[in-house]
Amino acid sequence: MTSHSSGTTKPLGLALLGFGTVGEAVARILVERPELADRLQLTHIYNRGIERKRVDWLPSVVWTDDLEPVFAAKPDVVVELAGGVEAAGAWVRRALAQGASVVTANKMLIAAHGPELLLLAASNDSQIRFEAAVGGGVPLIHGIKEGLAGDRLSRVTGILNGTCNYVLSRMEAAGEPMDLVLAEARRLGYAEADPSADLDGEDATAKIVVLAGIAFHRHLRMADVPRRSIRPITSADFQYARRLNCTIRQVALVEAAGAETFHAFVGPALVAAHSSLGRNDGANNVVTVAGQFLGECSFSGPGAGGSATAVAVVSDLLSLAARPGRDVREAWWPATVAPAPLRPYYIRFVVRDRPGIISAIASALAREGINLDAVLQEPGYPKDALPFVITVEPCEQAALEASLAAIAGADFHAIPPLALPMLSGSQ
Repeated sequence: MTSHSSGTTKPLGLALLGFGTVGEAVARILVERPELADRLQLTHIYNRGIERKRVDWLPSVVWTDDLEPVFAAKPDVVVELAGGVEAAGAWVRRALAQGASVVTANKMLIAAHGPELLLLAASNDSQIRFEAAVGGGVPLIHGIKEGLAGDRLSRVTGILNGTCNYVLSRMEAAGEPMDLVLAEARRLGYAEADPSADLDGEDATAKIVVLAGIAFHRHLRMADVPRRSIRPITSADFQYARRLNCTIRQVALVEAAGAETFHAFVGPALVAAHSSLGRNDGANNVVTVAGQFLGECSFSGPGAGGSATAVAVVSDLLSLAARPGRDVREAWWPATVAPAPLRPYYIRFVVRDRPGIISAIASALAREGINLDAVLQEPGYPKDALPFVITVEPCEQAALEASLAAIAGADFHAIPPLALPMLSGSQ
């Protein structure tokens, strides 16, 4: 924010790159909150095919499909809402290099290049803020970065993808198969036409990488974070989970295992039904942060949607207006992902029933030093596709995978078995 000689200030000039759902919602907030005009002024909007994006309720804005006049105007803040990594990354680097601050909702960009962009911002006395990249309208990054700065954090566990949480909680409540629930999610606008990034964990992985940077100042590579899809989950799994006083959610987790080493994963897991994760329904996000002094602290709220994300973007802009100078220098140092710790597991089999199946499975587990905890079988299923569940005591994931691989070729399998970690306590 530039100071006049009289001691007054002028608003930050904003250039908005991307006028999709979130970009339009940001502009709406700025228009419908005129009291912000003395701090924030939208001057430029960039988008491809700009004529189809132009709206009459923003009369004093420069609309363009050419980036050159945007950067030539030297905005105070570039708001990147176009998404993607390569092109958006080039725009963000250019903005920071010429001394503009950046606000973005681009989780993939921050997950891939966060350390570099933070260093570039610090080197040019500018700032990069990305509250909207994780949790939508939930003030998660601010809450961890500033609200919990006095603690020594040890774990971040969360439901970070509203699409998956809607699908799984709806399957649980209605007993419907995933394809029907997913079709409903598309009709309601919770799921994209291609929901692969959500269902297969790419979206949540990017977010947990960003949260690892915020919580631990460490950068995990997305490729190093183990992730599994929720696609194999069936209605039968929820039936068995209830017998264990649990439910199933897509969980993202990062936990300190040493100064530079972390346990991390993204995928479906059994969580206690009474926990903050287990009670989280619909498209909401919830994150629990564990620390040495405070214990556990949870954040929850709408995790997606234009309005929720736009609130986070505007909040970042107002924070910049309040503190326009160089931010506290922040760096994310390299880190590695360690093998999963010992955990109990839920293993669901669907078999063509015949004598000796449980004995064969138990023998394969025993050869890897894995102890059975319980065997659960619900009545009413056909003998040629009979689901049952074995839970095992805490074991190494590699040992479990080896035991399942040893019986993978058995002719009693109707479909491949499914192994899910069982998370305890408030996780």
